[in-house]
This record gives sequence, structure tokens and C-alpha cells, in this order.
Amino acid sequence: MGKVGSFMTRIVLPVVLAVVSTLGTGAYGQEGQMQPPDTRRADVMIIDVLRSHGRLERPGVEFPHDLHTQALQKQKKDCTICHLLTDKNRLSLKFQRIADGAKTEIADTYHARCIECHKAIASTNEKSGPVTCGECHREKPEYDAIRIPIQFDKSLHARHSKAVENKCETCHHEYDAQTKKLFYAKEKEGSCRYCHQDTTQDNRISNREASHIACLDCHRKIVAAGKKAGPINCSGCHDPLQQAKIEKISDIPRVLRKQPDTVLMKINKDVIQPEARMDFVPFDHEAHEGYSDSCRVCHHQSISACNTCHTQIGTKEGKWVTLDMAMHQRNAGESCMGCHNLAKTQPKCAGCHTRMNPNRKDEQTCRTCHIKTDPQLKSVLLPADQEPIAAKSLLDLRNPVKAPFTDTLIVDIPEKISIKSLSNQYEAVDFPHRKIVQSLFNQIGENKLAEYFHTSQTTLCRGCHHNSPESVKPPKCQSCHNKPFNEAKDAPGLLGAYHQQCMGCHQAMHIEKPMGCTECHKEKVP
Repeated sequence: MGKVGSFMTRIVLPVVLAVVSTLGTGAYGQEGQMQPPDTRRADVMIIDVLRSHGRLERPGVEFPHDLHTQALQKQKKDCTICHLLTDKNRLSLKFQRIADGAKTEIADTYHARCIECHKAIASTNEKSGPVTCGECHREKPEYDAIRIPIQFDKSLHARHSKAVENKCETCHHEYDAQTKKLFYAKEKEGSCRYCHQDTTQDNRISNREASHIACLDCHRKIVAAGKKAGPINCSGCHDPLQQAKIEKISDIPRVLRKQPDTVLMKINKDVIQPEARMDFVPFDHEAHEGYSDSCRVCHHQSISACNTCHTQIGTKEGKWVTLDMAMHQRNAGESCMGCHNLAKTQPKCAGCHTRMNPNRKDEQTCRTCHIKTDPQLKSVLLPADQEPIAAKSLLDLRNPVKAPFTDTLIVDIPEKISIKSLSNQYEAVDFPHRKIVQSLFNQIGENKLAEYFHTSQTTLCRGCHHNSPESVKPPKCQSCHNKPFNEAKDAPGLLGAYHQQCMGCHQAMHIEKPMGCTECHKEKVP
């Protein structure tokens, strides 16, 4: 199964099963068959800490964390039963220790304390956990882990900012190598992931450890004070159903960090570049902040200018991805073109763009971003505070296409087209041409990409008339597509072209009809 299929299985399947279990017949199916217990859990951890000491003698232990915290809550006990407090009064993520010791010491701690606790609970006639080796160290997994990472998007960030009264130093810090202490650098705040990577590196703990230590500590102390706080259990953050219930803020305030509203994107910010092949790109930074859930969508390694890491020849820090590649890679979500291409996969756009050549380039398309610049602007080094002003003036030159077709253009667009390719077997198809054109235009709505990249009202026509110049009266389909396949033109025959274009568009736009031949073609009566 591919990545998309795997993702859908992890997200959609639990939702479907949850609905079925809610609306169904309880623990029994329609035929009275006892249903298997639900083994899907978001809190399953694998205890295999001894792996760092060499090969494990037995399989790691599946540990349903929330089951244990719930059992402790019934006994009026808290996390400190298992997790010790550090000198900073924070919970250690390790079980019954602050730091790891010898292999036998760690193993003995788990065996002694876990079995002791399970036996104590069992003595009160309460359901308890295993006390033998094979019951913990299972060869076959007992649970189906459905844990997914939580995305700290702008909505969650805004809620946390409000909760701490915009005191950014509550969470954001940097490390001073000389004093070996953390400090707050005002207006240099960045994502936790910029320092805390997937694994622990040098003196920086992993992002998983950092987030669990900091977030859980804060939530736990707020709850202890009798106030409402975020989750302190695993499923509260990592269960797909619980994530879907997290409140979303509709009107999210802008995260201010002295960032510019507009940016003049150049090869190098410190040099004059009259030799550049293309003109500068004025970038509406504020608008793109609104389009993204997080700054990391673009600033994936640090919040700095793209050309800091991505230079003309590439750098080690930028993984040798050049600036040109960083902006134009069509299959990379971090690049401009990659992000735009992803937006084109939306059903309302995919009908046209799925059938178009993705590698097609022309000067008009490039000029949408690389706006014609006064040569003098390229031959002087503007002060840093003047570049946003220059970028804004260039952005103002763009002419978004917002208005619907004018009355004049509408009249010129044929209302219906009679398609007679199969008239020997079926009646001719009366194609509602004008209605479909207007429908496509209405679907675009307030789409900003379409407003700027559809450089005229007739750009939309290229969705079907893909190799024709923009015009309200482009050449007919048969001018390129002969009735039989023409190998010399390397173009589908007319019959194939119609079916590929029409049916491909319907599929891409998730239009259910027409599905069968006679829904378009009326069959001739003998």
C-alpha cells in the first residue's frame, strides 16, 4: 500500500469504525456474533530501552500508557508514581530514574516496580496487568497503534499565545554555547524543530522529548492548579478522532516577528545583479502567511531568507539545492512551483490542469512572478528598508483577473457545439459550451492563484484548447486531432481526444455524471 493509502487507512478507517460502533448493535453484530475487542490505540509505546545495550533477548514490551494513567487516577495517584521529578521540578520521561544506568539496573527497575504494582492492584480484586515474562514480552503485537503526530499550526499557536499573554519566552529559547544556558532572543523566535530534530544530537534533545517535557509539564501544572489546560494523556494529542475535536480559531491574528510585508526576491541580497537572466520576484509575504498553516511550510530549516542556504551554486546547509531548484521544483512542497502545483490538484482546478503539460513554459507564465523590472533597479544596491517598498511597487503592477466574462466575450463564445464524431452509431452530442465555460469561471471564484496566473479572461480556454493561443475563438479540435490517429502529429485521434478530455475532466473534478455512453450520446433509432 502506498503512502496515501496507508495514511487514509490510519485516518479514515478509525473514523468509520467509530461511527459503526456507535450506530451499530453494541458488542454484537447483526447475526448475534460477538465482535472482537477494539485494539486500536494512540497511546501504545514500545519499551525497548535496553536496545542501546545490544540485541534484545526478548521482544520489546507494548505499553498502553493511557490505561495506566487512568488506573492511577482511580487510586488518586498521579504521574510521579512512575516518573521522578528533575531538579527543575519537571517530570523525567524515563521510568523511575532521571538518567540511564547499567543494563541490569534498568531491567531490574522495570521488573520489580511493574510486577509489584500489578500484584498490589490484583490483591484488591481490581483488573490488573501481567506478572509473567511472556505476558509482557509478546511475540505478536496485541494492539494496533494509530498514533499520529500533532501539528502545532497557527490556530494552536494563537491559542497558546493568548494563554501565556503573549509572553513568547514561555516556550521560545536559544542555547548559549559559552554560558551553556538557555536564553530568550526577542524577535528571533522560530519553530522548535529548527533546533530539536527527530533524534537527539549533541546537547539538543529530540523534538519528541522536548515537546513531551515542556508541554506535559505546563499542562500538568495548570491542571494541578484547578484550571483548564491542554491534554496530559497520549490520546488527547495523538488520537485522530481527538485531534479532529481540537478547537480551530477562524480569525487567527498574524504572528508578528518584524517580518516584512513584501520581499524583493533576488539571487543575493548583498550584491548588484544586472547580469541576472530573469527579473526580480516581488513576493507578498503577508498574503502567503495567510495561505499557510505554519512558517515551516516555506522556512523548513530556519526563518531566514531563502538565498541564505539556497545560493546559485548551492551550499552544504541547503543540501546543495540551488536557489533556482528551490523555487522551481515541481514536485517539492517547499518550492513555489511545487506548492502551486499542489493547489492545482484541488477538484475545481484539476479538471483543466490534469490534462495540461506540466513542463510547459512560456515567457508570459514566467512574467507572472518575474515582473518586468526597471534596469536601473537591478544595477543599484537598495538599502534594506527600501527593498520592501520596491517589491510593493512591483506587486502593484500585477493585474488580477477577477471580473467574469464581459457581455461582448460571452456573445463570441459559442453557446452549443455539435459533436458528430460518432454520428454513425449515435446522435450528435449538443455540447453546452458556453454553460460549461461560465461554470468553470464561477468555480475559480476568489482563487488568488487563478487571479494572477490566468493572465486574461481567455486563459481559461486553454484548459481544453491546450495547444492553441488564447482566444474566444480558438481552432477547432479536429485541426490537431484527425479522425484516425495521426502518428506524424503524435496526437490522439479525434474520438480519443474527446473522451480523454471530457471524461478526464469529469474524473478530476469528481463529477459523477455522465458515466455511460448514452448519457452523452443518444443512440440512433434503427
